[in-house]
Amino acid sequence: MAYKSIYDFSAETLEGEEVPLSIYKGKVLLIVNYHRMNALMEMFGNLNFTVLGFPCNQFGLQSPEVNEEMLNVLKYVRPGGGFVPKFPVFAKIEVNGLNEEPLFTYLKDSLPFVNPLIGDIKKLYWSPICVNDIRWNFEKFLINSDGNPFKRYELHCPIEMVEKDIADLL
Repeated sequence: MAYKSIYDFSAETLEGEEVPLSIYKGKVLLIVNYHRMNALMEMFGNLNFTVLGFPCNQFGLQSPEVNEEMLNVLKYVRPGGGFVPKFPVFAKIEVNGLNEEPLFTYLKDSLPFVNPLIGDIKKLYWSPICVNDIRWNFEKFLINSDGNPFKRYELHCPIEMVEKDIADLL
């Protein structure tokens, strides 16, 4: 199947329900894990924007919890301090390798890699390793309101760049 936008995909919630991403049609989306995402929701959440969180355990095995534990881990462990996401968090997935989620295959095929360094392969838990793989947690994909991938950001991209691009799309 040739995917035309992210609206052709669905994602599983932490409760196991399949949600078509078409419910976000017309919104600017940022697909990522969690770092600084509540701040973006506070800035732009009242506009046509939302963050979609996709946990993954392929980077240093840092997220071993099961879906049912995810919100408590976020709240009490990582990042902790009572953190409650202000955006949807979906079921844990694989973003690289043989079992990668088709949504992430589409995103990576749509936007070139942003960091030429692959990193320490002893901390990467997938195979085969490909040049366009996501290098580490917190790499981000910005999606325009038509559901098309707009920009990919590497882990250390200043959040101000992401904020500017979101504002420009809105």
